[in-house]
Amino acid sequence: MLEIRDIYKTYDDQSLLHGISLRLDASETICLLGASGSGKSTLLRMIAGLEIPDSGQVMWEGRDLASTPAHLRDFGLVFQDYALFPHLDVFDNVAFGLKMKSRGNGEIEKRVNEVLNLVDMNNFNRRKVTDLSGGEQQRVALARALAPRPRMLMFDEPLGALDRALREDLLYQLRGILHRTHIPAIYVTHDQEEAFTIADRVLMLHSGRIVREGTPTEVWTDPGSAWAAEFLGLGNVVEGSCGSRDEKLKMWNIITSSGSFVVKCEHKHNVGDKVYLLLRPVQTEDGSVIRGRVADVVFQQDRFKVTLENNLFAYLQNAPKIGQFITVKVAVKCLG
Repeated sequence: MLEIRDIYKTYDDQSLLHGISLRLDASETICLLGASGSGKSTLLRMIAGLEIPDSGQVMWEGRDLASTPAHLRDFGLVFQDYALFPHLDVFDNVAFGLKMKSRGNGEIEKRVNEVLNLVDMNNFNRRKVTDLSGGEQQRVALARALAPRPRMLMFDEPLGALDRALREDLLYQLRGILHRTHIPAIYVTHDQEEAFTIADRVLMLHSGRIVREGTPTEVWTDPGSAWAAEFLGLGNVVEGSCGSRDEKLKMWNIITSSGSFVVKCEHKHNVGDKVYLLLRPVQTEDGSVIRGRVADVVFQQDRFKVTLENNLFAYLQNAPKIGQFITVKVAVKCLG
């Protein structure tokens, strides 16, 4: 299907993308997840044909797309700002791509009605798009992208302008549409909840490189680096140094400012090497612990984020009092 080979891109003598390679399979949805400036939107624009890489290839079914202009790639695009035509009503916005392909009036009407029904907008044909809410406009933008039956869909922060409740509702609807239509898709976002909800596979971008790739479960369970763990908010990331090692059990004694932790680690280290640990609060009877005096307590949905005076934090079901000294059991993972 789609294959990206060793893409590089530089802006104003600053390297933006460093040898990006990835593959998108049939009916698969992948998500490019990363902070602003990580290069994910630029990569999407190169796939779309809106920008040219300094080097590397964008391949579709084994054919290099370098000489194929954007409008001939048959890729659908959905943006955060909707990019609808304000002078056209809903029907004509959705029909635009079909008209550009010189489809007949009967075929256009049938297809427009099909995709409007797919996005729950079948009674809005002749409404002005400027009279629609943000969520309704994004549904129209999705219908317009779907109408020409694209080979692939691409989404660039499509829900960023919507409030939380509407964003969640549209996200699950979009997930269902992609599963029903079997159209391969690339979804760009900085929001991990969006990424883990919609993606079959998540690719985390940092400083122009893919630093972690896997299913949502794989990435959540093993972020693979200190940066990824911190970006995802998985727990406390602390720096430590390697002390003694039990060669038989492959266990290191890691010394940190928050205490010493005995950790099984498959990475190759020497005594004194700097490493990073991920400390995730768990409900177990044994294991490692972190201790400290409570500095702040914030309610977050169904739990409390408790920050200690040593800047470590934990999510707890019951709120301790500020100033209280607490002990929290943690699972410890070596991030290398």
